[in-house]
Amino acid sequence: MTDLQLHRRDFLRYTGLLGAAATISAGLAACGGPSSTGSGGSGGAKDTIQAALAYALSGGFDPMTASSAVAVAANLHVLESLVDLDPITRKPYNALAKAEPEKVDDTTYRVTLRDGAKFHDGSAVTADDVVFSFERVLDEKNASLFIQFLPFLDGVKKVGASTVEFKLKYAFALFAERLSVVKVVPRKLVQADQKKFDSRPVGSGPFELASASATDGLSFARFDGYNGPRPAKAAKMTWLLLAEPSTRVTALQSERVQAIEAVPYLNAEALSKAAAVQSVQSFGLLFLMFNCKVEPFDDVRVRQALHYGLDTGKLIKTALLGNAAAATSFLPAGHPDYVKASTVYGYDPAKARKLLSDAGVSGLKVELVTTDTDFVKDCAPLIKQSWDAIGVSTTLNVGQSGGQYSNRVDTGKYQVMAAPGDPSVFGNDCDLLMRWFYVGTWPEHRSFNSGTAEAKKVVGLLDEAAREAGEGARRALWKQAIDIVAEQAALYPVFHRKLVTGWNREALPGFRPMATTGLSFLDVGRA
Repeated sequence: MTDLQLHRRDFLRYTGLLGAAATISAGLAACGGPSSTGSGGSGGAKDTIQAALAYALSGGFDPMTASSAVAVAANLHVLESLVDLDPITRKPYNALAKAEPEKVDDTTYRVTLRDGAKFHDGSAVTADDVVFSFERVLDEKNASLFIQFLPFLDGVKKVGASTVEFKLKYAFALFAERLSVVKVVPRKLVQADQKKFDSRPVGSGPFELASASATDGLSFARFDGYNGPRPAKAAKMTWLLLAEPSTRVTALQSERVQAIEAVPYLNAEALSKAAAVQSVQSFGLLFLMFNCKVEPFDDVRVRQALHYGLDTGKLIKTALLGNAAAATSFLPAGHPDYVKASTVYGYDPAKARKLLSDAGVSGLKVELVTTDTDFVKDCAPLIKQSWDAIGVSTTLNVGQSGGQYSNRVDTGKYQVMAAPGDPSVFGNDCDLLMRWFYVGTWPEHRSFNSGTAEAKKVVGLLDEAAREAGEGARRALWKQAIDIVAEQAALYPVFHRKLVTGWNREALPGFRPMATTGLSFLDVGRA
């Protein structure tokens, strides 16, 4: 037995959670998807990719609002943007765009669609569809999640049958790659029946979504009319939705599927003897978020105390078996825009106690609200242990993510939350990642600190950086914003975790694991 396994055993023993953790009953029989794909070597028919995702199907697929892990992963294969980000390298490439955006002047760009691009219903992708796709995101009445990523965009208009012109409010150096946040959809179909489109989107990508079910999973078929840069190399795909970790592992070991995401850290070493297993550093984080409109969490010293009072090293070693890096910034080390924050929360119980004392707080009782995500459930008892040790009496409230947000967080009926987050599925630059957490929904309706001078300063710095053409000046402004969010700790990462993916290397030539949730089968075939 390895040292990591011993740590895990001790963890389960001293937290009293052995056998007590609630699990999702998702057996292969219930979630196995179609059984007619054959049972040949390497699992299933040789023209079909079979995979297992770790999350349940929640919400729809309309790219104007979809943010669930399953929907985002599916849309990666079904829909296209003018410019997309490579799912592995995160570098931009022309998708629906025929060529790189043409810069007319500092605030005007033109983009021409690739010749012959078609939607899955056979209709041509037109400039009208592009304009419609952007305008619906920019319309505040539609409450799109992605409008916050387009503060620089003034408008879009058609200037030819296959050419659109973007007018910017100010010069924005990241214009081309930011186009990736808007997927192009068929105007006529969406306008005719948005709900139908939401449940089964029609795009221009290499795969069509054939069906989607919370119990049977997702099925895809190759779109033979696709003429873009990443044609499907398999005729079909079937994705099982297996929230139970052991069920995913068994599915890969039994060759029921050829790839799984979110390999449990405890199983990674054993699984590597039967399949390819790779751990990739991600932006994905566990954050602490405080309700800053209630005492004493409106006091920055209390928020900082609970960060300093957290034994993050022990948490990473025991609950994640080393598969994470303690936060030294809002961004993980190794990220292209990384810079170390001026405030780094090393484990310092004495400093934590002093900060609480300086804030006039004693006998603090905290209810920690968490999601039931596997690694978060493993972290929660260790967070409690750390805080109990500095005199903060901590109780745990573990529940399904959607319920925790709708019933506790978004209603303001919570004190502290520990939860996962990863907006890097939408983009990977510092501006986008910071806007997700520090502009709009999160500070206004979740951490409730948007009215503070510091929060307003962060928004101002991001806006100023967005207008800055010089990379050095832009990074300097981001550094100021990072320092503020680190010091204020209204919402701030504890660690950035590694994602472990398992796959059958012989069955899936070309497959590579992503640094985000989900799986990518672009440029991947069956052998």
